[in-house]
Amino acid sequence: MGYRPPYKLTSAMIGLVAEIGERLGVSQTSGVVSAPRLRKENRIRTIQATLEIEQNTLSLEQVTAILEGRRVKGSAREIREVKNAFAAYEHLSAWNPSRRKDLLQAHSFLMDGLVERPGKFRTGGVGVVQGGRVVHMVPPAARAPALVDDLLAWCEATDEHPLVASCVFHYEFEFIHPFADGNGRLGRLWQTLILSRWKNVFLELPLESVVRDHQADYYSALGESDKAGDCTRFVLFMLEALRETLGATPQVAPQVTPQVAKLLKAIGSKERLRSDLQERLGLSDRKSFRELYLAPALEAGLIEFTIPDKPNSRLQAYRLTALGKAVQGGV
Repeated sequence: MGYRPPYKLTSAMIGLVAEIGERLGVSQTSGVVSAPRLRKENRIRTIQATLEIEQNTLSLEQVTAILEGRRVKGSAREIREVKNAFAAYEHLSAWNPSRRKDLLQAHSFLMDGLVERPGKFRTGGVGVVQGGRVVHMVPPAARAPALVDDLLAWCEATDEHPLVASCVFHYEFEFIHPFADGNGRLGRLWQTLILSRWKNVFLELPLESVVRDHQADYYSALGESDKAGDCTRFVLFMLEALRETLGATPQVAPQVTPQVAKLLKAIGSKERLRSDLQERLGLSDRKSFRELYLAPALEAGLIEFTIPDKPNSRLQAYRLTALGKAVQGGV
């Protein structure tokens, strides 16, 4: 196949892959992160965490405010980093993880207005500095494009499990360090992209927040892999982080109001018109029904339209989502 990154597939890795697969199965049947509100919260957590790793000091509340269009106190650079990261994660599903053009565009999204040459490979040598000392000297700039091409080709051709392949790519990308700045956040973004091509749910999981919580171990795993000459240690760390991400992600729907609980019970296992639901609930005020019952349930992803492209159709009805069914069973 040509180039193959150096690593050893261990029994510990195989066990972690199996465990993550089992947790994914449970999460998908229970409707994990299927609610729009949970997806939004996890995306905000992801952005805040991946930038905090890069020394951005904005809090989760401040990042939330920025993404909602509100003004916050903070440096122009840090605010720009948040907006750039949001744009990149929103565009993620449009990129091909094996295409150099897409990788360069992603760097341009992340680093627009932050570096002189966003979306361009570095032209000089750089070192990775941690705690005031150089912990990794990267390959010469002239080699970076070819090394990235080799890595992308391996990513496309490998038959390695996506969980392992994504971790290998992440390490190798950081080792090459193809850009003057932004390599860490782009490496984490690209691992998410690779994983999402296997299971779409990874677009919604805040892996970066778990990495942030174990940042010292993250850098230690990178350093140990550098010394060993292969990325086995780093792959193990990232697989453990993925397992923790699934364990830390909410497995049930958010708390529901008494009105929403009654609505879910009224819908039951059928598709029901608005008029039918109001009658079953004994409600005559259409506005109150919409604001206190329908709107919160739709926003939480507990119910859905039967005619989604025509929300105001007179034939519009409502049914429980998978998440709604899971919650309704416990209401």
